[in-house]
Amino acid sequence: MKDQSVKKKKKWPKVLLIIFLLIAALAGFVAFNASQNMKVMNSTYNSGMKTLSDCAGIAPVDAGEFSQIKMYGFMKFDVSQYEINDTGNLSVMKVNMGFMQMISFVITPYDKNMPLMSMDFMYIMGKRKAYVEFYDLVADKTSDDYISVLDKIREFESKYSSLEDISTDPAWYDDLMTIALHKAGKRPDDDEQIEEMFCDAIRCYMEKANELDKLSDEEKAVKREITQKYSDNLISKGGVSTDVFKKALGEDKTKEFFDKVFFGTESYK
Repeated sequence: MKDQSVKKKKKWPKVLLIIFLLIAALAGFVAFNASQNMKVMNSTYNSGMKTLSDCAGIAPVDAGEFSQIKMYGFMKFDVSQYEINDTGNLSVMKVNMGFMQMISFVITPYDKNMPLMSMDFMYIMGKRKAYVEFYDLVADKTSDDYISVLDKIREFESKYSSLEDISTDPAWYDDLMTIALHKAGKRPDDDEQIEEMFCDAIRCYMEKANELDKLSDEEKAVKREITQKYSDNLISKGGVSTDVFKKALGEDKTKEFFDKVFFGTESYK
């Protein structure tokens, strides 16, 4: 019995070594995928920003204390803000969480009768998820110019019908979401098409915005009020990403972030 006990004790270091090697291998695998995904994500972002700058003048805005948002010790959001000439506010967030990388790209128009455009592109190991959503934050959804905008966006939507559709949970803001693409892809086959989708959404949106006349000061005020109501409702009613920010930053700080940077309503008073 004594010899058997000694043998069992000698086995433990080997078990611990195997566990350590498995953990190290998993960490290395995650780090390698994160590195590859960051390259793809940054390439997509750079291509998107070039597409945007080809369509309109853009000027960086200092996001101040919200330039980098840290959550839970391991989530770090790098935040950029821009003013799009004759259109409105652009906010960009990039995050690397190891197992997942994500870029969020939101154009909030104040000068043109356009829907809000929100894009989230996620890189989860070898999988991709792409959300492109358009929200009816306008005073008149039935005007001829706005209908022409939606018709143009639907042309863009049809180009990516071959990508796998993703189902999403119902939310209070679904009635405001006029057109939405929720797509999935797998690396490496779909990386090029996912990047093309990102740039194409920006191009389609901005080309149509450039065709429209600027809103009057009174119309801008109404559009800003509608946008502010949507932003405030996200705080009070919640949303997938909004709830993450509220839990980490608190409700008041999240509202400040939304008003100053994410939607930029304060800049367009």
